Order: sequence, then structure tokens, then C-alpha cells
Amino acid sequence: MNEKKPWLIYLMVFSVTVFWGLNVVMLKVLVENLPPLTMTGFRILLAGITAFLIVVAMRQFEKMSRKAFRYTLLGALFGVTLHHVFMAYGLTMVDASTAALILALVPITTAMFGLLFLGEVMTWMRAIGFALAIIGVIFIQSSGFGGVSISFGEFIIFLAMLTQAVSFIFVKKATENVDSKHVTVVMMFAGALGLLIISFIFEPGGLGGMLDAPLWVYGVFLFSGIVSTGAGYFIFNSGIQMIGASQTVIFNNFIPFFGVVFSVILLGDSIYMLQLFGFVFIVLGVLFGTGYIERTYLRQKRKYLK
Repeated sequence: MNEKKPWLIYLMVFSVTVFWGLNVVMLKVLVENLPPLTMTGFRILLAGITAFLIVVAMRQFEKMSRKAFRYTLLGALFGVTLHHVFMAYGLTMVDASTAALILALVPITTAMFGLLFLGEVMTWMRAIGFALAIIGVIFIQSSGFGGVSISFGEFIIFLAMLTQAVSFIFVKKATENVDSKHVTVVMMFAGALGLLIISFIFEPGGLGGMLDAPLWVYGVFLFSGIVSTGAGYFIFNSGIQMIGASQTVIFNNFIPFFGVVFSVILLGDSIYMLQLFGFVFIVLGVLFGTGYIERTYLRQKRKYLK
């Protein structure tokens, strides 16, 4: 934990969730106008170039050990290649808000993996935080599922959620002795290579299809690749390194809210009072889940005992 300015880390990670909420809407637009797998491969390649240029600009180069490299490649496999394949494919079958709901399960899943494999501590206050956040997600997506049945598209998005949660564990392991910036760059390039190979196999005409979209779609493509994915993963992986996987991914619960907000603004969807009410629960969940409330309580208690 960066004890000096933890609020700055939280603010940076929070900003990423804003752009990732927007990104769910942008991806829905992109998969409807471009070949999903080919588009995703080139979008992640653009994100990798963005992350690489940031490292070059900061002049922070570091040698990666074989152990860290292995964890990074596993993070790339699960968090980049498989996650984005499932996302691209799933979004051709479900709407953006449903995808955002399923992806909001990432914090709970990651926390469970963190407890099992990383030895992270789940205090009762943080447990309350996760519960509040999930309640908030349910309120935000109150009109999301029409019943208990799960469609094939929803199952594919669930796999996207699961692979992302797994990747955060590998990112945490990889960044124990290596700066997250380098891990992000390698993940992006390795993941993009995997995506492009898959796209050439399953979308042989994908390259030609990349040239058929309206001009504004390429603006969405550039923003998604450079800002939301390139810079976003760069910042998010830094958060995992500094404050831990379970504390960082609790912010993923903001994604459904911002996904709904941007759906209203950009796609003309409706927003409901229950969804705004759910946002309050999410804020409370983040405050408890990140340990902010717990640390504040302990500081006040120590002052009182003095």
C-alpha cells in the first residue's frame, strides 16, 4: 500500500472504471460495425503500443525475471486474449447493460481467488463492503435479467468475467518484483498476438471487413484502444501492484453504473430511480471494501486511546 497518498491511487483507479463503463458501450458499437475478433486484436495491439509509449516517455525500463515473465504471459492469456475473445463474441448476443452486470461479479470472484491463492485478508468490514456493492449492482441492473434462465450469450460474458478475475491474480504475482508498467506492456503485446492469430483462423475475411465501417466508428476504435484499454490497464495494473487485487477490483462495481449512464447519454436508454439508489450502495461498498472505512475507524480509535 502506498501509505503516503492512498486517495490518489483510489482516484486513478476510479477514473479507469469511468472509461471502462464507457468502453462497454463502445465495444457494443464496435462489434456491430466491425469484425469482432479482428477488431479486438487490433484494438489491443493499439493499447499495447500506447502502454509501450508511456513507458518510453517515462524512461522506466526494467529487466523481467523468468518467473515474472511466466506470470505475465498467463495474465495475458486470461486477461487479454481469452477475456476479450469472450467479450467480443458475447456482445454480439447480449446488450451492454447485461454485460456490465455480469462483469460486476469480478470483484467478488477476484476476492475469492485472492483469499485462496494470495493469502489476502478478508475482514468483516470488507465483507460488508462486497455485500453492499453487490446489492448496488442488483439495484442498478434491476431491469437487466427477465428471469433465472441464462442465455448462451450471458454465459460467454460470464466466462469473460471469470478469465479477467483469474488474470488479476497472475498480475499480482507478476508485479511482486517487477513494475506493473512493464507487465502491462508485455501483456498487451502477447495478448494482441494471440487475438490476431485467433481472428485469422475464425475470421479469415476480417481484414477486409475492417475497412467497411463509417468514419466515426474508427474514432470510437481509437478512443477505446488508446484511452480505455491502453491507458486504463496501465493504471489499473499499477493499482493492483500498490493496493492489492481484491481492493483494486472492488472499483469494478462502478462499471455497471457508468455503463448505464453512458447508455442513456449515447444510446438513448432509460435510467431508473432504483439504479441511482444502487449507486449509493456501490459507493458505500467501495468505501468498506477498499478498507478505507476500516483504516479511518482504527485511526480514530488510536487517537481516542491516546
